[in-house]
Parts: sequence; structure tokens; C-alpha cells
Amino acid sequence: MRINRSRIAVGMILAAVLAVMADPATAAPHNRPQKTDPAVVATDRGPVRGTVDGRTRTFQGIPYAAPPVGELRWTAPRPAAPWAGVRDADRPGNPCPQLPDPVSGQTGSVTEDCLYLNVTTPRGRPERPRPVLVWLHGGAFRGGDGGDFDERRLAATGDVVVVNLNYRLGVLGFLGYPGLAGSGTFGLQDQQAALRWVQRNIAAFGGDPGNVTLFGESAGADAVCAQLVSPTAAELFHRVVMQSANCSSANFVDVILPGAGPTSDTWKPVATAEQLGSALAANALGCADLDCLRSRSVAELLADTSVYWSPAIGTPTLPLHPAEALRQGRFHRVPVLYGHTRDEGSFFVAGFYGGLDEPTYQWLLGSAFGARAGEVADRYADAGSPSLAWSAIVTDRGYVCPSAESARHLRDRVPTYVYEFADRDVPQMFSFPQPPPFPLGAYHGSELPFLHDLTNVSVELTAAQRGLSRQMIGYWTRFAATGDPNGPGTPYWSRRSAQSLAPGAVGPVDLAAAHHCAFWASFG
Repeated sequence: MRINRSRIAVGMILAAVLAVMADPATAAPHNRPQKTDPAVVATDRGPVRGTVDGRTRTFQGIPYAAPPVGELRWTAPRPAAPWAGVRDADRPGNPCPQLPDPVSGQTGSVTEDCLYLNVTTPRGRPERPRPVLVWLHGGAFRGGDGGDFDERRLAATGDVVVVNLNYRLGVLGFLGYPGLAGSGTFGLQDQQAALRWVQRNIAAFGGDPGNVTLFGESAGADAVCAQLVSPTAAELFHRVVMQSANCSSANFVDVILPGAGPTSDTWKPVATAEQLGSALAANALGCADLDCLRSRSVAELLADTSVYWSPAIGTPTLPLHPAEALRQGRFHRVPVLYGHTRDEGSFFVAGFYGGLDEPTYQWLLGSAFGARAGEVADRYADAGSPSLAWSAIVTDRGYVCPSAESARHLRDRVPTYVYEFADRDVPQMFSFPQPPPFPLGAYHGSELPFLHDLTNVSVELTAAQRGLSRQMIGYWTRFAATGDPNGPGTPYWSRRSAQSLAPGAVGPVDLAAAHHCAFWASFG
């Protein structure tokens, strides 16, 4: 398989009339037969015209909220304006502002008009509404684009409706500032606005608004963690999938880069976020108030990369740290599919360090573990090289063992399925400044082409990997449909043990033993 790169009244009435004229079938209740153009669907803002192929229909660049520009910068998302006529929906909307990232292939953006989503459906009207999956892209809350994911294979193979979206990133999505309503949570609020759009509109696309699965990877999965515990996300979704998420109390950046400190944590107290925002305004931008900040260009705002902007806790959107919310059982009671890749840390070691020599490795051990550095070195002495040892430490301490703890809290209250993606022969998708001098294995993000086609990288999967891809799409979409990934023709996935996913080797795995979790528990 090759994946190539590459709202009042007058407006609403007019939009409704035009929708009926354009496509009476899609403007009618979903159980009527579709009689005209399958590429046209009516939304609550107006009709859209997508593209149709032999298996799927795709609608891209649909606004789910008003452009967050001018006085709307750093405010809660507002409703999108209705439009007259049929809106073309044949290309993705603008990526949200971000700097170029040569590692992932992102070219960057300075366009704030970016709150758009894409809908992909199987062709043909179903006998009953289809399950809906809503995808949140990763990118450390500072990069990424819903348009990077071509969902036609996932939609057609799994007989599901797939939605992906853009949400505000970085300083525009997560700025904290004293007196600013919504400090540190605008990107999360955007995601909730998109989920509300799904509730209002997805039936017109053949989807079931009563069966929505929210799923994401990396920062997108962290966002799923946030929505799982956010009181303002109640009843917006019915299952979640978290791929390589950090719902735990571990400061992942500090795990990779010992000494990075609390301001690097994904989950920042709102007071910390507001201190960082005040410092940015005064020191980097010469601003003493929000009006001044709103006058600054996107390029000026993006220029200061010293702050890791990410969701703020202690806010109406996110009252508690996700780890604490899980411990207290204060999360939405929905089934969970939760997992990681076998070698998460290798991507970060390659990206941050390139490779490690022995002195640098010993320095990292001492910085991170102090008097216990020798114990850690002994535990990972057979890793093969300093780079592979630090990669394994980052994987175990930063991902697998904290995730296992989160999964235990989830299992106490909801059906929870845990996986480890373990294909260590996945092609390398990223462009590091220099080729990593060690094998990446099942690196962070390596499972993505097994579920999605990607538009900004090229990946060649073997026949065995294509078989695993079909199995994974089956697991993910059956979970979306029923809350249980199991089905005929695939190895049984028990709630009591994690499932290892590798070509020709799908089955249970003891994650605690494989990743030294008892050892790491002794560190507190």
C-alpha cells in the first residue's frame, strides 16, 4: 500500500431553501432514500458539496466555528456564520497557526481562520446510522493539521463516519493571561465546539450522534484525556481511544529532558500559565494588556518558542489534573481503548539528541535520578547502547508504566482495553536533522499509517503489515460500534491483559514485566 504526500433568520431560511433545491434527499430525515447528488449535504449553516469516489464521500473545510480573529482571538469559539448557496467542500481548511516543522513535514501557517473540520463517509445510505469517530491530531499542542489524515480507507473498511478537525494551537490555543476568560483552554474549547457540531449535523452524513468515539494520538490523545475528565464535554462522546497519551502525573518533557521543570508540564496550573503569559507579553512583545496582545501579528506571537503552551488545569474546562480526576473517578463513564507503542522514547531521543554517547547518558542518569542513577543504569544495562537505554527509560517511565496506572483507575469503573503496538519494522516516517544512529523500533507515531492514510508522508507497508492494519481497523471500528473491539477472525482481546499488536503476532502481553513497572513504582 502506498500513501502519497502530497446562522438570523433570513440567512437560515435562505440556506434551508437552497439545501432543499440542491438535494432534497439529504435535507430530509436520514431514513429517506437519497435521490439526487450524493456529494451535497445540508448542515445547520448551509449545504456543502464534497467529492465522491467509488467507495466514499469526503467533505472538507467545513467551518464549525467563526474565525477566531481580531477581538475573537483568545475567546471561546463562536458559531460559524451561515452561507447562501452550496459551499464547496473539496479541500481542507487552513491549518491553525504554527511554525514549520521539518521533522514532521509541516510547512507552518500564520492564518487564524482555521476552525474547520472534514467528514468522510462510506458511499451509500446505511440501513441504520453509522458509528462516528472524531480524530484529534497530535503535534505537542503546537503543530499538526486534520488535513494530514486521509480517512477514506478507515471509513470504507470499518463502515464508519470519520471526522477530523483543526483546533487552535500553541500560544493562540493555550495562552494563559490574568483576567482572560478561558485562560489556557481555547484549543480544548474548540474541540468541544466541533463535537457539538457533530451532534447537530452528523445525522445528515449518515452518522449516529448517539454513538461518537473521540480518538487521538500523542497531544491529540492528551486532549482526549482532557475531554474525558472535562465537565463541559459531558454527553458529547460515548467512547474514547487514546493512543500514546499521558493522562498521568508524570511530566513527560522532564522525563526526556531532566531539569526542564514544572513549566514544561503538559498540565499546567492556570496560575503558572498566566505567569508565563504575563512574562511573554511584557518581555517579548512589549504588551501590558490584552488589547496590545491582540494587536500583535501571528508571526510575532509565534516567534517566542521558549514556552510549551498546553492545557491549563484549575479552569472551568479542566478543573482537575487528569491523573487526579481518574484517581477520584471524576470522568465520563464511557468505554476506553488505551495504549502506546513499544518504543515510544526512540522518537524523542532521535529528535532531541540525535544519539547519545556514554558521558551524556551518564549525565542524564545523574540529572534525572541522583543517588539512584546506578540502579537505573543496571536495570537497562542490556539495552545495547546509551541511545537505546535512554529510549527505553523514556518509554517505560514516561509512557507505559504511567499509562498502566491510569488504566487501572479506568478499569475500576468502565470497560477498558489496553494495547501495545509492537511492530518494530515500521518504515521511518520522519525527517530528523541527521539519521538516528540506532534502530527506532515501534517509535512514537508509528501506528498511524496502520489506521489512516497520510497526506504529508509516504509509507510503504509490507503484506504482513497491511494484514495488521486490517486487524487494527477492525478492532478500532468494532470498539467504536459496540464498545468492544472483539469480533470474528481476530485474536481475542481480554480486558484483563494488554494486547500486543504486531504482524502475525497479536496476543496478550505482560506490560508491567516487559517495562519494569514495579521498579519504576519504587521511585514514587
